[in-house]
Order: sequence, then structure tokens, then C-alpha cells
Amino acid sequence: MGKDIKSGRGGRRPGAGRPKGDAKLYTFRAGGEVARVLDAQKDRTAFIKDSIEKALERREPDFSRLGQAVPASRTRGLKVPSFDVRVVAGFPVPLDNDEKSQDIDMLRLLCPHPESSYLIRVVGDSMIDAGILSGDIVIVDKSNRNPTPKEIAVCELNGEYTLEHFVEEDGRGWLVPANPDYPRFQVKKEDDFSIWGTVTYIIHKARD
Repeated sequence: MGKDIKSGRGGRRPGAGRPKGDAKLYTFRAGGEVARVLDAQKDRTAFIKDSIEKALERREPDFSRLGQAVPASRTRGLKVPSFDVRVVAGFPVPLDNDEKSQDIDMLRLLCPHPESSYLIRVVGDSMIDAGILSGDIVIVDKSNRNPTPKEIAVCELNGEYTLEHFVEEDGRGWLVPANPDYPRFQVKKEDDFSIWGTVTYIIHKARD
């Protein structure tokens, strides 16, 4: 999952894995297409386990410590007028001619890959020098898991998510905030770490 800074996956999350003796036997009825698919499998048990594991991997992550998250695919589209004109600061340009405007889908503009994009309302001020304040909304593209050091990444570290720059120096990985009040954090070999996605847009209200 994502980008690792080491050849192996490193340490496991606390409590990960299955304790000895917790295996259970389940029986269920399957009908219709489900039954036909199961009948076609050489190893039904392995197929069912693999299907369940893949379903668990698709579950939405817990962003409660980072902020509130909403998949872009679940948001409602919004079309607004767009004017193909150049606006020069300090020079008035009329923008009241509706005949010259065309509607654009804001969601499609900001999320060209809605199936892999999330809108996250950020909590915290560790990235203020990157233009992200607490309460802002960032759009994260999960399909991009190889950000440059200057890009902002959503990183998963030992089961928790954080918004940082990810930098590699001398074979070591660092989570680097954009706020001098916060220290850099080294990702160690025993950590379970990956890049979850990359920030593509930042949305916030104009401030004084």
C-alpha cells in the first residue's frame, strides 16, 4: 500500500494479526449468481477469504485525527458560470455578460479522478506555511502515491493519518510539517508507513 521507505514492510501495527485460537466456523446460504460463482471455484474457502480481505482493504480509512473526510464520488456536482477573460489586478473588466459565459462542473474540474479522490476538512495548523489552515478543505488524489518533496501528502503511520511533506534523506524518510513550531518526524524501519494520497487542491475562504 502506497510508498514504502524500506525494502520490507517493517513493523506491524499493535494488535495486528490473528491471535491463536480465535478461528471460527461459519456457514451460510448462497443463491443465484453468488452460488454459481462459488461453484466455479476450485478452492471455495480460499476464494471467500480472499474476497473478504479485498473488501476490508476497500473500507474507508479512519481520518478522525486528521479531519473529516468525504469521498468525492459521494459529493453532488455543481455547475457555475465560467468566463473566458483575463482579469488584471487593478484594472476593471466587465463580467456581467451571461451570453459569454459557459457552465463548468466544479467537482469535475477539481476532481478529475473522483473515484480515487477525497475531500478532507483539515484539523490542525501543522501545514500553515503551505497555505493550509485548520478548517480548510483539501482534495486528495489517492491514485497518486509518489509525491515530490514539495507536494503535500496524506501519510499513514502505524494506523494513523497525518498531512505532511514526505522527504527522503540518506535513505531515511522524514515527515516534514510546514510550520516551524512543529518538529520533523523520522519514519523508522519498525514503523508501518505508507503514502495514502497526494493533495491536489486546497479550498478555503478568503481571509483578512
